[in-house]
Order: sequence, then C-alpha cells, then structure tokens
Amino acid sequence: GIALGFRAVVHMSSDAKAWKVERLTGMGVEVVRHEADYTAAVAQARADAEADPSIYFVDDERSELLFFGYSAAARELADQLRAAGVAVDADHPLFLYLPCGIGGAPGGVAYGAKAEFGDAAHCFFVEPVQSACALAHMMSGSGPLVSVYDVGLTNRTEADGMAVARMSAFVAEVMRPLLSGIFTVTDDDLFRWLHIAETTQGIRLEPSAAASFAGPGFVLRSPAGRAYIDRQGLRDSMPAATHVLWATGGSLVPQAQFDGFMARGGALRGSADLPPDSDIGP
Repeated sequence: GIALGFRAVVHMSSDAKAWKVERLTGMGVEVVRHEADYTAAVAQARADAEADPSIYFVDDERSELLFFGYSAAARELADQLRAAGVAVDADHPLFLYLPCGIGGAPGGVAYGAKAEFGDAAHCFFVEPVQSACALAHMMSGSGPLVSVYDVGLTNRTEADGMAVARMSAFVAEVMRPLLSGIFTVTDDDLFRWLHIAETTQGIRLEPSAAASFAGPGFVLRSPAGRAYIDRQGLRDSMPAATHVLWATGGSLVPQAQFDGFMARGGALRGSADLPPDSDIGP
C-alpha cells in the first residue's frame, strides 16, 4: 500500500519479531502491536476496518480473494516444472510441503496444485509442534474451530510467521477433502534446516521458511508417511516422485539476526533429520 501512495496499517501479534516491526515502520507503515496472539490481532484489525468504510482490509483469515491469489502460484510451479522437463502424473507424483500458520497461503497453494495436477499432487502442511493449529483442528473432526490451547499446546515458537493458535475456518473447510496430511517440526529442527540450506545451497531462510525441509524425511521414513504411501498405492512410483519444499521468507532478515540463526543452527546441526539419499548433507 505504501508503495502505491496509500496509508498502510499493519496489526501484529505479540509474537512478531522486532526486526520485522522496525522494517515496516522504516518504510512508513503504521504498526499496531497487540499483546495477544495472531488470531486476536486479526480480529481487532477486522473490527477497525468494519467501522471505517474507507479502509480496505486484507483479511488473512477469511479472504477468498487472497486465498485464490495464493493459488495462482501453482500455475507458476506447473510452468517451472514443465520447463525443467519434470513430469507430474500418476506415475510421477508430486509432493508439496507447505509451512502453515493460519492456513491461507498453504491452503491456497494446495488448492491450486490440486486444480493443476489432480490426484498426482500430494499436499502436506508443516507446523511448529507448539503451534499446530491445523493439526489440532483437522484431527478433532470438530465443526467449531479447535485452538492449540484447547489441546494443551503453548503456541510458543521461534517461527513467528506460524505462531497461530487457531486456523482459518474457511481454509479448514476447503482443505479437509484435499489435504494429504499434516506433520510438525520442533524449533531446533527449523534452525538445523536453516543452517543446512544456507551452507549447502546458498539459500537464506528464516525459521518459518525452513519447516518444509523436513517433508521428504517425514514421508519416506516415518511410520505415518510410509503408511500414506501404501494407502495411496504409491510405493512403485516413489522413485519417480518430485518433492517441492515451499520455502519463502528470509532474504530481508538483518545480518545480525541471521548470524544468530546460523549460530544456533550450526550448534544443533549434527542431529538434523535428513531425507534418505538426499544431496543436502551435514
């Protein structure tokens, strides 16, 4: 909005990192800090917008327009895979690992992928252990949303982009018949993968973006992942599968902050859970 000449106000939860707030304010954005979590921040922003007809509210929780905007990324992915000569069909399944906060972005991408590739696309959400809002709700089978607090989780994680207590009801409804599964990662795992991504691939990520790197290991090595492969009849086609790790966010992290990420990841890296036969190694 600022780049187009509009006044921009961003509501942020208590989990938001200081460097993100500083970057926004440095650009001229008004930042409203909330003592409560992400869900409460969105609710307050929505209420403010509803009280003022001159405000256009980008609703990360309920906006269908935003959701379908995210889904357009799947068409770009299809073009990229085609250009690289990568087939996606029943004999060449596609696995997508999508970091999940409130669910809008990963839900949109998954929706688009199912539209593009049909049953050949297998979409998994990845969440921090203590902020597994999609897992808590989807496993419950409940109509009303289930919060992580309802199941004894703390919603505390270094992955501030995924520190969400309750997922989007809209996304939950759309995703229930489409989503292949959900798994969790610890904060330590996020820092291990962040370190591996930078030192072996030159990819600079923040903790939230590194969540997807645990995906191939989960599918190929965990009992739940192997059971999914068997249920879907994919065992014979797995050698020809393509795994896409959705990793967005990190290029704008200040150097001092990133150095801290790397130091923590380097200290933890020895026990990283790498996918078998991966060319990304310690």
